Amino acid sequence: MDPIKILGTGTPTVPWKDGPQSFQGAPVWRCDENPIIGRNPAKEVARIFNSAVQPWKDGFIGVFRGEQTNGVPYIYLGRSKDGIHWEFDSEKIRFTDEKGEVSMPVYAYDPRLVKVEDTYYIIWCQDFYGASIGMAKTQDFQSFVRIENPFLPFNRNAVLFPRKINGNFMMLSRPSDSGHTPFGDIFLSESPDLVYWGKHRHVMGSSFEWWESLKIGGGAAPIETTEGWLLFYHGVSATCNGYVYSIGGAILDIDHPSVVKYRCQNFLLTPQEWYEERGFVPNVTFPCAALYDAESGKIAIYYGAADTYVCLAFTTVELIVPYIMQNSVVRETDTEIGVR
Repeated sequence: MDPIKILGTGTPTVPWKDGPQSFQGAPVWRCDENPIIGRNPAKEVARIFNSAVQPWKDGFIGVFRGEQTNGVPYIYLGRSKDGIHWEFDSEKIRFTDEKGEVSMPVYAYDPRLVKVEDTYYIIWCQDFYGASIGMAKTQDFQSFVRIENPFLPFNRNAVLFPRKINGNFMMLSRPSDSGHTPFGDIFLSESPDLVYWGKHRHVMGSSFEWWESLKIGGGAAPIETTEGWLLFYHGVSATCNGYVYSIGGAILDIDHPSVVKYRCQNFLLTPQEWYEERGFVPNVTFPCAALYDAESGKIAIYYGAADTYVCLAFTTVELIVPYIMQNSVVRETDTEIGVR
């Protein structure tokens, strides 16, 4: 078998901490500086979590879910030299429409940040007469122009692919309801222009494994590898004391990403540390970004912990992809194209 590689470049300065020599379970290890973002990180912001980052100039930049002290979530901009230690703007991101007029969402949370060609796209959950997907674009992280809402309510957990596939933009999402959604499958949609979305395809749903038996949703932007698109997603289980959010892994077909080639039956990370088990919403590990270096194969996963903190975990493409493949269990609904 040829060595598994990441396609593209990524960043050689990806945050990194060496891991153990052996593993009991998935080859994913936590940063010893976790949580890298604690409570009350900025003015009038009580907690930052479920956030996404990208390499930018000589460091890193990120869009962060800032839970304000009044309880309303908005998106804040943060900057870092090393991807671990962060400084935040005191004011929330100022969004405008195409005419340059201020256009702020009622609320905004769980952002992703994905670069496609020369543009950075922010995707988040917002109010569109019900929970739905908001989008904006920037090239300089100074002006942020909103794009038409891609879907009707109710929808959450939208994740854009980092390049066009077959000439179209591709996005994962998780249709939902008006509440806390005790169900949820991942779907794929495509668009030629980021305005009109269609060709919706089912990707995968919950499984019989305890950690994703209730619902699943997209996480970090997929990483292109020689085996397919590496996807870190979240799986949810229901317990007598509430939901538990874990991180899972799958490999999607490179040309038809509604087809699941491999899907790990084991979780890659589940709440175990104090900062994952204790917080505003206990027992949550929620992936929103994954930085990588193609040459070394290093991957740094940013995840929210207990709806209170931002944390980091690490792996390599040479470790995680074979682990997913060796522990894969797929069903017919995973491997079919996703049309009925």
